[in-house]
Amino acid sequence: MRPNIVYVSSILKEKFPNAANELFSVLRKYNVTVKELTHTKDVWCRDYMPVQNRLGELIQFKYNPSYLRGEKEWEESRSDVHEVCAANNIKPIFSDINIDGGNVVLYGNKAILTDRIFLENPEYDKKELVSELEKLLKAKVIIIPAFKTDVTGHADGMVRFVNEDTILGNDLNSEYKYIRDGINKACSENGLNYINVPFFEQKYDKNHEMNAIGIYVNYLEVGNLIVLPKFGVEGNKDQETIDLFHKIFPDRIIEAVDYNEVAVEGGLLNCSTWTIKE
Repeated sequence: MRPNIVYVSSILKEKFPNAANELFSVLRKYNVTVKELTHTKDVWCRDYMPVQNRLGELIQFKYNPSYLRGEKEWEESRSDVHEVCAANNIKPIFSDINIDGGNVVLYGNKAILTDRIFLENPEYDKKELVSELEKLLKAKVIIIPAFKTDVTGHADGMVRFVNEDTILGNDLNSEYKYIRDGINKACSENGLNYINVPFFEQKYDKNHEMNAIGIYVNYLEVGNLIVLPKFGVEGNKDQETIDLFHKIFPDRIIEAVDYNEVAVEGGLLNCSTWTIKE
């Protein structure tokens, strides 16, 4: 059930006009329907919008991430999911489980989430939490370790599904041992093949501590189209990644856009879009 509609926050084109124009140009080229979400407070709509399961149900999780607590500015930047859904005529099934949409990588009857879900829901027994998620998502939940250095702990910057038997993700040869071991264990236990995708980290920038440049796996997927980020650095990694995606997805259209003005703020194409099947 590939999504066929792309939603973005109305803030995206105001805050990041160049990146938005590049993205919209590609989506228009392939006649993809794009809709804007009103009453949002930031561009990261993947996180505060519902997750659509294989039955087409929209599951709206509680949106109260720990990284947006403790500072008035952060808390005021958190979108009210009830308000956003009501304003945009979206009628989901509401859940009290606290999860960002960016931490749910779902394909058919399998869903990958990081272990950040346990920290965000301390009132739940771990097994009970996974069981309840499987009921809502209509999928087997697979847990991988979150990056200790990533304040969000999202899975969508780590792995994506190719199909129910194969995932792709950041090159494990470049990952920390605990990430490599955790993902290998999850793949082994769930019969998943893993494809390494180029990945690199930018040098530390105190003005952009949440920099996401280098994470190709946070791409947009809609219909028969995949839109990759291109970063314009690290030699030929952009073209190497584009060529690899043509091999992984031989029947799909692969495009790439310069999304760096968004990336330096901590997110990329999947983060700043919400896709559903209508």
